[in-house]
Amino acid sequence: MKRHIIYIFLIITTLGYAQDEVTFEAKVSKEQLGLNERLRIDFEMNKDGDNFVPPNFENFRVLMGPSQSVSQSWINGKRSFSKTYSYILAPKKKGTFTIKQAVIEIDSQTYKTVPITIQVTAAVDNPNAPKGADDIADENLHLVAEISNPNPYLNEAVSILYKLYVSPKISVSDFRPIDNPTYNNFWSQNMEIKRWKVENGTYKGKAYRYVILKKVVVYPQKTGALEIEPLTLDVTVDVPTNKQDIFGGRVYKQAHKTIAAGSRTIRVKPLPDNGKPEGFTGAVGSFDFNVVPSKTDLKAGESLEAMIEVSGKGNLKLFDLPKLKLPSSVEVYEPEFKSNVSTNISGMQGKITDDYTIVPQYKGKFQIPTISFSYFDPKLERYKTLTSPEHIINVYEGPTSDDDVITENNQPEKQVVNSVDSSFKFLKLTPNLQPIENQTFFGSKAFYILFFGPLLLIPLFIIIGKKKKALEADIEGTKRRKANKLAKKYLSEAKKNLGDKESFYEAMERALHNYLKAQLKIETSDFSKEKITDLLRTNKVDETVITSFISILNSCELARYTPTSVVTMQQDYDKAANTISLIDKQVKV
Repeated sequence: MKRHIIYIFLIITTLGYAQDEVTFEAKVSKEQLGLNERLRIDFEMNKDGDNFVPPNFENFRVLMGPSQSVSQSWINGKRSFSKTYSYILAPKKKGTFTIKQAVIEIDSQTYKTVPITIQVTAAVDNPNAPKGADDIADENLHLVAEISNPNPYLNEAVSILYKLYVSPKISVSDFRPIDNPTYNNFWSQNMEIKRWKVENGTYKGKAYRYVILKKVVVYPQKTGALEIEPLTLDVTVDVPTNKQDIFGGRVYKQAHKTIAAGSRTIRVKPLPDNGKPEGFTGAVGSFDFNVVPSKTDLKAGESLEAMIEVSGKGNLKLFDLPKLKLPSSVEVYEPEFKSNVSTNISGMQGKITDDYTIVPQYKGKFQIPTISFSYFDPKLERYKTLTSPEHIINVYEGPTSDDDVITENNQPEKQVVNSVDSSFKFLKLTPNLQPIENQTFFGSKAFYILFFGPLLLIPLFIIIGKKKKALEADIEGTKRRKANKLAKKYLSEAKKNLGDKESFYEAMERALHNYLKAQLKIETSDFSKEKITDLLRTNKVDETVITSFISILNSCELARYTPTSVVTMQQDYDKAANTISLIDKQVKV
């Protein structure tokens, strides 16, 4: 029985050992050293092997080695094994050098180490001094900004990922942002990260853990070399020391490091002039386009909706929709803009619409003509033009316009009056009338009110008519009033969303956008702080008011990736309403 137990134990142990994954790694004592320092390199494996072949160590002198050490242990019935070949090296000159691969055979399989890069600097004052916590943190902590496309077209989406790489040799206990990039000359949207996820990866060929701290999608608004400002963090790092506590555990030392992702440059290409369609408004991406009427049969005086819709993926918030043109016999109201756009790390996607309300005045048929929409596809690197189908609207009942009802002789057609049965009746010769007693209407108050009242109202009607004509003649003023009304509508929408950060600041940004579009004649593609500042100065707006307006825009951008309280939102709302009112009084349109 004892013999069987020993056999079973040996079989289980052998199987557990056989299932261990073979590893063969090269480890160095430091990756940066002075010319007068020494470097230790260990080639470590977890299973015994044969025919070990070291690298040639060019640019280094071998002072000692190879020295060989073997260790094995049993823990909870599981065997662990380690075999190491060690060398002590001295650099021959300054520079950046690569220690190439070592090779060994384990169970008839060939294994190789990963090459290691070593930087040799000038001689140091104290070559034998151990590295401090700050030095170890510098070597094992890195903040990197990864840019999806360093050479995009104007208004093409670019994603930026900020990754914090941490070596397994240290750990990070806390960090906080010191300086956030402002993305000047870009439209930017920060992606909210609710929980940080630690992942395994490599940095310069070495094993690291990393966390994605920040995700941003940007759309360049200018061509040429544009700089992405660095993200700067204050990081608290726990660095292991060679000391142990009374329980035998490793003692750690804290270090505070300021690290930055480094400034990056994006070179933005202009959209090509060759093949640019007429009426192109700056759309960049991949889109679908359609014009949809709510109905095609109706009576005169009834209304229908005509919706101009662009959907797809691209800079949906940064271009204007084409306009709807209809005959003068049809009354058309200013469109209501609607947006259903979401933004992720790859860019904006969704749809935007202009919803026109149309009221035909006369019986007949009129046409909603074809409308063209053009955009630039950065993947295909060419322009595309989409055209909507033609729609015929049938107004089957209502008055007929004199201009529309024409005979063959080009003369107005006479209207035929249809007689109705019993249209005329005989008068009664004996009406049998009764006198009205005590009701003398002539000379009463009601008589004079009804007689002179319309005469008194004539001047009022004349004044109202003149004012209405003046308002109708003032086309720019009408557009401005409608745009201001729309801005107030969005401000009211922002007020309803107090407490919901994303919805509040999106509504606030839409309000500012529509207001500027009306007051300064600025197009969506020109929506940059520099352009706004120049136009407000041109229109004689005070510098304090300009600064206040730009600060509101900055608040809308900053609030996307920083915590914001309800009190701050209320302050931003009040500031926006007051600033728009001041610009209304000062701007010279």
